[in-house]
Amino acid sequence: MEERVSDKKSEEEILEDLESIGEDLPEVDEAYAEEDVELEPIDELEAAQEELAEQKDQVMRIAAEFENYKKRMMREKSNALKYAGEPILREILPTLDNLERAIAQGETQDVDAEQALASLLEGVELTMKSLLTSLEKFEVTPIESVGEPFDPVNQEALTMEASDTVPANHVLTEFEKGYQYKDRLLRAAKVIVSSGA
Repeated sequence: MEERVSDKKSEEEILEDLESIGEDLPEVDEAYAEEDVELEPIDELEAAQEELAEQKDQVMRIAAEFENYKKRMMREKSNALKYAGEPILREILPTLDNLERAIAQGETQDVDAEQALASLLEGVELTMKSLLTSLEKFEVTPIESVGEPFDPVNQEALTMEASDTVPANHVLTEFEKGYQYKDRLLRAAKVIVSSGA
């Protein structure tokens, strides 16, 4: 209510100011004003038609620009969706290169079998670390399961086994690791659950 009262006061003040400004303006010769403003009806019609044509042209141009903008946005959105996985694939390609190198290292015949197996194992371990690092860049993280209480939301129980060391309803072993993408489950872990002693 108070705001409305203050608004009315300000409107009244503004009206008073406008009236006082009107009093200060010099008087205009009415004959001159009428002579200057008066147009023939045909001239008025032609002027209005020209203005209408200009505005119609302007509206058509704006509509065409808007249609072009919509089409461009649709193309860009389509391309963004089509190639959304490109950054992830670029990160995974070095891992593929490392796996190829590890296989090539394991196929060398000049080295004895034990040394070749050790270097192959080391190469695969480094490749796995590289892949995990790439996945972490995209906020894909493994779910730790072994020794933890069984969680049906993030884990899928394959079977239960007796265990003296792991308490009942805790994960005994992990058959397949689970992963989380940001705050969403990407893949549930497949686990074997302890039934206790």
